[in-house]
Amino acid sequence: MKEKYPDFVRRLEEHDLMYIRVLGEDDDPSSPIGRGWKSTFLTDDKSIAEKRAAHLGMKLEWTEDGVKTIMGPIPAIKFDGSRNRKIWFNSMVAAYTGWKDLRNDPEKAVTFGNGEPLPSDVIHDCLRILEEECVAIPWKKGDVLLIDNWAVLHSRRSFTPPRRVLASLCK
Repeated sequence: MKEKYPDFVRRLEEHDLMYIRVLGEDDDPSSPIGRGWKSTFLTDDKSIAEKRAAHLGMKLEWTEDGVKTIMGPIPAIKFDGSRNRKIWFNSMVAAYTGWKDLRNDPEKAVTFGNGEPLPSDVIHDCLRILEEECVAIPWKKGDVLLIDNWAVLHSRRSFTPPRRVLASLCK
C-alpha cells in the first residue's frame, strides 16, 4: 500500500481511523456485525454499557432502537518495536466492504480520524492486494493455530455450518 498509495498511507498515519457501527438492542443473525449492544457489552443496562464502552475508548450515542458506537481515532498503522518496523494494523477493508445491514452503510463505517471519507477506489484496491497476499490454512478437526497479530492480519472465509471455532487473545 505504501508503494502504490504513499499519500493515502501518509494520511492514515496523520489522521488515524474512526470506526462507526450502529447496533440494535438484540443480536441480528442477518447482519455481518451480528451482535446487538446487549451482547456486545454483556449487559442490558445502558449505564453499564456506557462504562464498558468508555473503558474501550468507545463513545456511544443512543438511538430509538439501539446505539451508534464510535471508536477512534485509533492508529491504522502501528510501530512494532520487536521487528523495528511499521505494521498494517486495522480492520479498514473489512468494515468498508462488509459492515452492511439495515442500520449500517459500510462506506460510512470507517473514515479517516478527522471524519473525512476514505477513497473507495483505494480501499477496493487494498482488498485486492490483501486477497493476493492471502494464505489459506486448510483446517482439520482438532487443529490449533497461533497467530501473531503484530506479524499477520487474520480473517475468515465463508463457510458452510456447522463450525465451531474457539479463540483466545493473549498478551
